[in-house]
Amino acid sequence: MLRVLQVYKDYYPPVKGGIEGHINLLACGLRERCIDVEVLVSNTRPSLERGLVEGIRVTKVPELGRLASAPINVTFPYWLKKLGRDADVLHFHFPNPTAELSYLISRLNGKVVVTYHSDIIRQARLRLLYTPFLTKFLESTQTIVATSPNYVRSSPVLTRFRKKCRIVPLGIDLSKFTIWPEDAPMVASIRRAYGSRIVLFIGRFRYYKGIHVLVEAMNWVKGKLLLIGAGPLETELRAQASASKAGQKIVFLGEVSDTEKVAYLRTCDLLVLPSILRSEAFGIVLLEAMACAKPVISTELGTGTSFVNQHLKTGIVVPPGD
Repeated sequence: MLRVLQVYKDYYPPVKGGIEGHINLLACGLRERCIDVEVLVSNTRPSLERGLVEGIRVTKVPELGRLASAPINVTFPYWLKKLGRDADVLHFHFPNPTAELSYLISRLNGKVVVTYHSDIIRQARLRLLYTPFLTKFLESTQTIVATSPNYVRSSPVLTRFRKKCRIVPLGIDLSKFTIWPEDAPMVASIRRAYGSRIVLFIGRFRYYKGIHVLVEAMNWVKGKLLLIGAGPLETELRAQASASKAGQKIVFLGEVSDTEKVAYLRTCDLLVLPSILRSEAFGIVLLEAMACAKPVISTELGTGTSFVNQHLKTGIVVPPGD
């Protein structure tokens, strides 16, 4: 039986995010195809956790903290070597400097595949220091999976490794977006609460998401803006909304269950992904909105967002910050 080890910094559940959800979908799909799959990630606390998550073996390595979003795990090289020596394929998900450095330290010899989700954008100094190690790591890989041709063309890293790149777009489980008769009351309840014009955002409140632009834009929009998610910018965004003339039109819903998320997608009139930096490399939430037959608005970043949402064909693409 083929054995695959998936390696990243977080896993869903419990951490909600596009990459985390993708790894979960990938791991479950591999298991259904009779492939022995295991997941190695960082824990959110300084303790080791090992167990089954939806039938998938997950090891969470003790974490001392994070530096520029990278987990600090003293024992990550040990666990990577321990779990990776019996794996036929090591599947890394980039960016995660902790895992790539651990691989170089461990000196494992298995086949290495890396899904290159995004360049390192914000941490410019870290990028300069890390580039020699990243280059050595990517040179050791057999295949680099890019999620769109747009990202291969626009990434200064991937253009140097173009011959290794294979385009495999991210996907979603369409069965989770099927609407059932028993969902109708929830959809009707949302519509009654927020009215006939609903703009929806779903995602982490991160620096690159451009949510502040969307909050400002609500000054010129007739309707309600529903924000689903949480993150480091929540306090700042709440303050911006409270100070805005459009404050009464903006609702922070926090994190919601998967069932509730689908209900909001079914109810909204459109979904907006207002990202301002190319850290937004694909935009899985755009696929989720399309699965619910909703129009989408995204920004032109030179990344996979414009591969998913094609201007005037599947939605509208506007300049970032507009």
